[in-house]
Amino acid sequence: MIRYLIACLSAAALFWNAAALAQQDACDRDCLRSALMQYMNAVARNDPDNAGIIVGFRQTENAEVKPVGTGTWLSVTALGDIQRHFLDPVSGQAAWFGLVEESGSQAIASVRIRVVRRQITEAEWYIGRQGQPGMAGDAGPDGVGAGPYDPANFIANPPPPERNIPRGQRLSRESLLGVTNSYFDAITGHDPDVMLITPDCQRIENGLQITGRPLSDPADTGYEGKTICSSGIRTTGRLNIAIVTARRYPVVDEQQQVVMGMGVFVRNPESVNRRLGLSEFFYIDDGLIAAVHAAMFYAAPALPVPNWPPYNGNFPLPEIGGVN
Repeated sequence: MIRYLIACLSAAALFWNAAALAQQDACDRDCLRSALMQYMNAVARNDPDNAGIIVGFRQTENAEVKPVGTGTWLSVTALGDIQRHFLDPVSGQAAWFGLVEESGSQAIASVRIRVVRRQITEAEWYIGRQGQPGMAGDAGPDGVGAGPYDPANFIANPPPPERNIPRGQRLSRESLLGVTNSYFDAITGHDPDVMLITPDCQRIENGLQITGRPLSDPADTGYEGKTICSSGIRTTGRLNIAIVTARRYPVVDEQQQVVMGMGVFVRNPESVNRRLGLSEFFYIDDGLIAAVHAAMFYAAPALPVPNWPPYNGNFPLPEIGGVN
């Protein structure tokens, strides 16, 4: 009997010790925010020693792996006035979205980090800069052909401020993911009716306002004669997107009702235009996507986008376009 009681007490002690260790390793919203800002401030200072990263930390910038201390560690000199933070204690990941300063110019960046045992194991940057190659892969010295970039509009019309939606008004995590995925499903299926959006859903790419323009086709989906998030997807030719692949949803901020979605737009079979790698923040109101803010780039032909699990560096280049 005594041995039995000792065994029970020992098992209970092990259980509580394990629970205590798990609690110490857990990273709640405050912990994630602290880790995110420690990392971002360290990048701006070119100070990887105080970034809270592990040995073996991995960072990509527009899908290219960068050694610690290079890339944005050197180019970013300050964080801009507009910053948004998204936190997901369930996945142990957080995201930053806003302006950064690079040698006197501004860039629009999306950054995802993963926190394990309160240390950062990985960071993924999508960054839009002035003069980056556009869809055709060539940006001339006058900016013609460059990818989308409009920091002035980003400042004038920034993403919504951080918010705390009352619990009774929040969608579940599963519903948030379903609503977000409807966006990519609609583009892949070329069916605007699949997209769960508000009537005036807005889309902004690297600060550039994409929606809200006069409809070129009155029969297209729009709002008060202007384009919305689902405009132009009914045919494959207009937007030149065959499929949205490599979809991921690493950060689901249930408190803010915002989902970070990532994917690759693959072009039509006959196209020589570049694939689009993008990181997007979906603002969901009352079960519908109200706004989409993206940081994005047009990928070079041999670049393995997205270069993160489950694809890592072995994501196959598609045979059906997007290879030039």
